[in-house]
Formats: sequence, structure tokens, C-alpha cells
Amino acid sequence: MSQRKFSKPRQSTVLGPGQGLKISSQKVPKGSSKKKDDDESTEIGEGLDEWAQNKVLLKPTDQLELTEADLKEEFTRVLTANNPHAPQNIVRYNFKERAYKPISMVEQLAVHFSLEGHMLHKDSDEARRQRARVDSTEEIVPAESSLVEFEDAEEQMEATDESLKTDSVEPAEVIEIASKGKKEQKLTNQFNFSERASQTYNNLNRDRASQTKAPPRATFSDSANQWEIYDAYVKEVQLQEKAKEKQKPSAKKEETIQKKIALEYQGDDITRVSKSSKIVERMVNQNIYDDVAQDFKYFEDLSDDFRDQEGTLLPLWKFQYEKAKRLAVTALCWNPRYNDLFAVGHGSYDFLKQTRGMLLLYSMKNPSFPEFAFSTDSGIMCLDIHHEHPYILAAGFYDGNVAIYNLKKPSSQANYKSASSTGKHTDPVWQVRWQKNDMDNNLNFYSVSSDGRVVSWTLIKNELVYTDIIRMTVEGTTSDKPEALQLHVIGCGTSFAFHKQKDHLFLVGTEEGKIHKCSKAYSSHFLETFNAHNMTVDAIRWNPFHLKIFISCSSDWTVKIWDHTFNTPVFTFDLNAAVGDVAWAPYSSTVFAAVTTDGKVHVFDLNINKYEAICIQAVVAKKKTKPTHLEFNPIYPIIVVGDDRGQVTCLKLSPNLRKLPKEKKGQEVQKGPAYEIAKLERLLNLVREPSGAETK
Repeated sequence: MSQRKFSKPRQSTVLGPGQGLKISSQKVPKGSSKKKDDDESTEIGEGLDEWAQNKVLLKPTDQLELTEADLKEEFTRVLTANNPHAPQNIVRYNFKERAYKPISMVEQLAVHFSLEGHMLHKDSDEARRQRARVDSTEEIVPAESSLVEFEDAEEQMEATDESLKTDSVEPAEVIEIASKGKKEQKLTNQFNFSERASQTYNNLNRDRASQTKAPPRATFSDSANQWEIYDAYVKEVQLQEKAKEKQKPSAKKEETIQKKIALEYQGDDITRVSKSSKIVERMVNQNIYDDVAQDFKYFEDLSDDFRDQEGTLLPLWKFQYEKAKRLAVTALCWNPRYNDLFAVGHGSYDFLKQTRGMLLLYSMKNPSFPEFAFSTDSGIMCLDIHHEHPYILAAGFYDGNVAIYNLKKPSSQANYKSASSTGKHTDPVWQVRWQKNDMDNNLNFYSVSSDGRVVSWTLIKNELVYTDIIRMTVEGTTSDKPEALQLHVIGCGTSFAFHKQKDHLFLVGTEEGKIHKCSKAYSSHFLETFNAHNMTVDAIRWNPFHLKIFISCSSDWTVKIWDHTFNTPVFTFDLNAAVGDVAWAPYSSTVFAAVTTDGKVHVFDLNINKYEAICIQAVVAKKKTKPTHLEFNPIYPIIVVGDDRGQVTCLKLSPNLRKLPKEKKGQEVQKGPAYEIAKLERLLNLVREPSGAETK
């Protein structure tokens, strides 16, 4: 096998930019023949594949050596619409704040091209050409030209176009040639030109006319003189006299008829005006108190997060009537169906300043004026609204009377009222409470007075019929005389409370500080007597969840919580001032509030603190003003507080005063009566002793 010799392959070099490519080849000796050259060429052709595989890359000595991370790094540029040459630190003087303020809005517009106008000088060449085109378009081609003439014109135009392409012709000559054979298009107006496609279609204006029916016409003619006018008057007078003779009432009846007619007309006008005026009044008040009316249900005091367990009372509205400024708030009662409506009784606790009273019903939608207003001859001491009929209201007066108001038929006086002949009280009535209807489905309510009587009132055939339930006496006040001559001192009742489930059971508080547990079945004996306070018992309330527990307050500065199966109180709180009223919260069995004569509201939560109030806040503006009563709203976290200046203040409880306890996992416990009863029972078990003695 013959060996073949291959020449050394050519070496290629890779150079940097700007350098030429140099290829080195092997030198051929001068004495070599042509055949040898052919052999070498065949050998190179056969070894072409091997040459392609043996490439050697040559790098220039000054080439930059980069790592793989540097080679993979990407350099990008972000294009923005901001002008890089626009200044960013421009300031202007602000006269309102009296200081230099940087301007946020900077002009980023950069003009790259600007073209102004299309006006030409009249002596310029372009202007002469334009005039020539305008003159050529004014020449109108005859409408009745033959087809042959039109074809000749086209051939002529084509010839002129070819001649223009080949020969050099002056612009003026071109215009002349073109104007002879072809009609040029008219130039558009450069200032107000708009394309037809961008225009919208506008409807044509039409003339519209209205036509009415012609008024009726009639032709009338008559003669009028003095005698005809006189006869017409005499005839009319005779007809009026005959009508009076037929129906001639007495003078008194005539006056009453005229008064009734005047009242009817007046009543119609008042009803029409009152309805529209109420709507306007609601709209005005909604605009004035819009922030409070919209937010009071959802706004929360964020400062409770920094107080741990204490809370606050947020003032919302103040209700005051001009005619009741000098009267004290003696009673408060929320409507059981309409949660924004509450009744206020005005009177006086000073027996030397007894003049008149007022019964007002306010709505939270209108704090400026009461919805209903009734004026009374005697001061109102107590109120209660019927649960099934929210338009019926019972009231007790300082003169010993009781009355029923029907809001469906508002009038200046009560619809039903007791009298001296129908067994009214001889002393002020301190409290009234609606009870279930009797066997004949008649309305029934109870009242308690300082005369020592607890009376049941029944509305039978538009008349109040009374029944004495119990007569209270002070024990141990008999004299040394024989039994026939012994005198029993009357016990003065000041407040009472009825059990929710046991209709026959009720509690009565007295001026001597005692609380009697009574029954409707026994009219002469008490079931039990609690030596509760050292002064007058101002209020008694049963717990809304735990039916064995009730609360009492007194002018001896104390508030006590009782279990009616024990003789001693479970909790005792000293508030350092006479307590005017106390009330349980409708949402928790352990929360209650009390008002004191020093102008403060005390809110307690036994589940959080069994010894002190978690909120003590002053709610009156003046030092001499004393709060008298308070009531919780049954739905919203709101309380209303009345004072002795006739003003009612509406306050919202902060979240700490009405929050639910949490489990260990952080989930809130579901609210329910069973849970509330268990919560209070757990607290009672902690403070009770086996003997039932009081512990603090």
C-alpha cells in the first residue's frame, strides 16, 4: 500500500476588529515540476475534511478576558417619557403656608419639529404656480362634449406627459400645457379642512308648533239698570231669610258650629303642613348630624387598645326642649319596638316647687325637637311603655294620679286618667309597670306610691278600675295602748320590680331602706324583708338573664347585688355619692351602670373587676347639675342619661365596656342566655360562703 504525503494544512487566525485576515501557506521550491503541483492539489482536496477539523483560534494579545458571569450579565436600557433636560428642583412661594414648596408637576414636553403656516409671498415662483393652477381650474369644460373630443384630450395629455419626461421644460410652460388638456383638482383649505369620514351626521332642524283648543265662546246680551239690580238683591235676601227660618239654631249652637268649622279647617291645614314640615326637618337634621348618625353604629374608640380593661363613654347627642328647661328629668323609657324612640318624663323632686310637667318622646333621628309633646298640670314621676302595644304609654304624677296616653290619637290631654272618686293615690306615684292582660284581655298595669299602696289598674270600657294589691306598714311602730287603739305607721313605697317568669312575685323598695318580697296572692303579708339600705331605695332591677339576682341602689351611696334566696347582699359597691338610678345592660349579665349626684356615670363589669368600676366619667357640663336617671338601649350600645336641668344626653359605650370574653385559642365565645347565666353563677360561687354571708 503506497503512502501518501499531505502538505501541512493552512492555519486560520481569528483577529480582533479592524485587523485583516492573514493566511500563511507552505512555500513551493523553485525546481518543482507541474506534475508535482497537480499531485499536491489532489492531496489537499482529499484532506479537506481533516483541515476543517484542525482549526486553531488565535486571540490577540490585548483582548479582554471575561468570566462566564461577566459574559452572561445583561445590560438593559429603560426608555421613559421624561425629559432628561427638564429641571427637577423648581420651587415656588406658597402664600398659604408662607414657605417655598417644590413643584411636583414638571413640564416634560420636548419639541423636535415645528412647522408654522403655509403663507407664500405673492411675488415668489411657488405663488405664481399656485395662481396658474387656480386659473386653470376655473376654466370649465363644456358639458356637451363628444366622446371623440374627450379621447383626443387624453391622448394630448399623454403626449405632454412624455414630452415632459424627456425634454426639459420650464415650470410655467408645464402649467400652460396641463391647463389646456386636464382640469386640475381644487386645493383644500389648509386651515379648517376636515375629512368627510370624520364628520358625524347632524339631523336637520325642524319647526315644531303647538296647538291648543280654542276657548269656548258665547254671545250674551242684556240690559242692566238700577231697578233690575235692586230686584236681584231683594230676591237674594228673601231666599236667605227663608233658609234661616227653616233651620234656625240657638246662639250657643251657632257658636259651637262655627268653632268646629274653624277647627276643621285649621286641623286640615296643620296636618298638611306638619307632614311636609317633618320631612323637611328630618332632612335638615340629617345634614347637620350626618357624621354622628352615619358613624355611631360602626365607630369604635381605638384608645381602648391602650387601656387594657378600662373604657369610655362617647357623647353623641343632647336632647332638650325649650318649654322643659326648668324641669328635671324624672323618668326615662325606651320604646320596645322602635329602637330609636324613647320617652322622657319631666317634673320636680322638690315638693316646694311643684308647678307642671311635660311628657316628651324623642327620636335619635331628630335631636332638635321631640316627636310628641304633652303638657300636664302636675309633674310626671314615672313612665312605662306597653310591650305589645308600643303606642300605649302609662304615666304616674306627683299629685297621685295615673294616666294612659295613646300616641295614635295624640291630644293635649291624657286619653284615660284616674280621679279622686276612682281610687287615686294620695301621694306621688313613684313607679308604674305594665303587666299581662287580665282574663278578659283588658289592659292592666301596677303603680306604687308613698301612701303605702301597690295598686292594680285595669282599663275596662274606657274607665280605669283600681284594685289594692298590698298596703305596706312599718313594723315595730305600735304604741303601748290596747290592741284596738294601736296605730300602724304607713310604709312609703318608692320603687318596685316584677319577676319575668313568676308573675305573682315582685319586689318593693321603701323610704326606710327596706326591700319587701311580695306576692299578688297575699295582700297582708310580705314573703320576706331585706334590710337593704340606710336611706331611700331609689331603684330595683331584676337581672335580665339570671332570674334569681336583682340590684338595688340608694341615697346612702351604695349599690348592692342580691340573690333573693339569701338575706344578705352578694356584692356591695360604695360610689361616694348618692345614687339616683341603676340599670342592667341588656347584652351581658355582669354589666350594669349607675348615676350619682356628683355628675358621674359608673359602669361595672363583674367579669372583669369585682371591686371597682371599669369606667367613671362625668356626663354633665355644670357642677350643680345632677344626673337623675339612665337607661340602656335594647339594641344599640347606647345609654341615655337625664339630669335635673331637663337635658338628656346620649352616650355610646366603648368596646371595652361591651366586649365578649375570648377562649384560649383566640376565638370569641358565642353569646347566649345560657352562657350569661353560667358566667354570673360562676362569679356568685366565688363570693358566696356556706352560710350565705356577705363577702366582698
